Amino acid sequence: MKEKIKIGLMSYLSLLAISVNVLDIKEILKFNNLTALAPNASVLGLLMNIVIFVFFYVMYLKYNKKSCWQINILSILFSLFMIFGNSYMNVHNTGLIFGHIALFLLAVLMAIGYFIIFRFCLSNLFYYLDRYKGKNSNNKFLKYFSEHPFMVSLIIMLICWSIYIIAYYPVILSPDPSYQIKQFFGIRTKYADYAILIDESMQITNHHPVLHTLLIGSCLKLGTLIGNDNLGLFLYSIIQISIFACTLSYSIKYMIKSMNISNKVAIIFLIIYSLVPVFPFYAMSAVKDVIFSSFIVLYVILLHRIVKLNGEGFKMHNYLGMLLLMIMVILFRNNGIYVIMLSMPVLIIVLRKKWLPYTVLFITVLGFNTCYNDVILPYFKITPGSVREMLSIPFQQTARYSKYHSDELSEKDIAIIDKVLVYDTLADRYDPELADPVKNKFNKYATDEDLKEYFNVWFDGLVKHPSTYIDATIENVYGYFYPEKQDWYIYAKFDNRIVKDGFDYHYNSFKGLRNVLQGFGASYSRIPVIGLIANIGFNTWLVLILFMYCWHRKEYKKLIIYLPALISILVCVASPANTYFRYALPYILAMPIMVASVLEKKEKTNI
Repeated sequence: MKEKIKIGLMSYLSLLAISVNVLDIKEILKFNNLTALAPNASVLGLLMNIVIFVFFYVMYLKYNKKSCWQINILSILFSLFMIFGNSYMNVHNTGLIFGHIALFLLAVLMAIGYFIIFRFCLSNLFYYLDRYKGKNSNNKFLKYFSEHPFMVSLIIMLICWSIYIIAYYPVILSPDPSYQIKQFFGIRTKYADYAILIDESMQITNHHPVLHTLLIGSCLKLGTLIGNDNLGLFLYSIIQISIFACTLSYSIKYMIKSMNISNKVAIIFLIIYSLVPVFPFYAMSAVKDVIFSSFIVLYVILLHRIVKLNGEGFKMHNYLGMLLLMIMVILFRNNGIYVIMLSMPVLIIVLRKKWLPYTVLFITVLGFNTCYNDVILPYFKITPGSVREMLSIPFQQTARYSKYHSDELSEKDIAIIDKVLVYDTLADRYDPELADPVKNKFNKYATDEDLKEYFNVWFDGLVKHPSTYIDATIENVYGYFYPEKQDWYIYAKFDNRIVKDGFDYHYNSFKGLRNVLQGFGASYSRIPVIGLIANIGFNTWLVLILFMYCWHRKEYKKLIIYLPALISILVCVASPANTYFRYALPYILAMPIMVASVLEKKEKTNI
């Protein structure tokens, strides 16, 4: 009897967590009534709540499994993500949690309800994974697919992507690649204004990866020379699509041939790569993140292979290939160095006796990075990116402080802030989910002393109003952890920036087709269940779940495989934009490999 009462209470709290109407913010904040505890008083709503309650009761009664500490930690984290994410999405602060004692008690009850739901789901997931035995299908196509995974994957992928390639010929340009093209052709851009140029005649800066700028600029220049700008841009598309599609196809081959994943699971990943619109859209989008993310996928595969073989069996050409791959990671994204710096030392420690060649590789990569930034780029008069790119978090905190506590700033404080950021318009420029309007007014002539004084004022504000700083930071990042935040960032619109400078870049006449594809891409993330594949917050949760599951299974060496994804999540936290899909692209692309790593047949792996 006690057990049934306990399950009944658990079922009610679960119902409460998913049914409370927090959108009626004014009514809840004013606390006019307690209907939030019984969210839908209509007959239909009552019947729906009864059905949900019975569903939870039956599930908890029949399928409740034991949990481990990893599951409990994840359940607590996800519950907090849901409670705080909901509050920040609706009222832009913690008002739905701490705004009233009743709201706080309600938030606690909802958090407990979410905890129960997540613990139940994760316990069953871990239970299933512990007993998973992947079996290959005898279907003729799947057998052929298993024998030729790379070629079959590549052909199917390109066939499915071809409609996007045709519709968006020659390429999808967004602001960043458009500015890169301008830089390549010596046209002044805002990025030249953001930095003190080494040479005024050299408009290329390292704000965007120089190698990517040279690649897209050279392709367009070739097109210009032959009298067809679109053809030059399409040449870039061919290069990017080739790298992208071959990387994804190779990942499927690696899963089948080296990770011993069943062909049924592999074909699911192929379907995702081929049909989920984010992949073909980014295949045609000329942003630097596509090629960079492809290299991250290859780097994750490399880490898996090294750990699986315990660092053995590699020859000189393998080490040279690793070196080249790590250099590409660095060259195609300025923050790529952090992926290498934070993952390679852990790998070296884990390998123990086999540490020497990987230590040499690591030191060589660090040496190249230093030489590239301090010698090669300055030699060609290429200006490094502005320091402002690393200061999104404190700048957002200062902007929020100026918006809500300006009366507490002295004239001296204002003058100090003004030396770094333009203070007069700072509060108006503040966008809680995008730091660019604030940091774009960074004074490029600010000295180290100016920055030192600024951070003294920044610290005083932190002491006086820490909650303001916390709100500024969380509101700029919560979408990376909250699945219900579904901003969609595919690139599909025509960007005419380079057209204004005389380039003959244009889409073809298939406008109707583009409208259909854009509508599909924009709505995909909102499709129940399968839309989660392209949901940033859900993918972040998956990374954490997979990491904790490997910990639960005591496969400690395999945890290294998840480091690039975890580092990418940290980069998202430090980024200037909330819920920006291309920032999360590296770990979303690598997700199938990470999922496959927990589905490997134990008898086939040395990890």
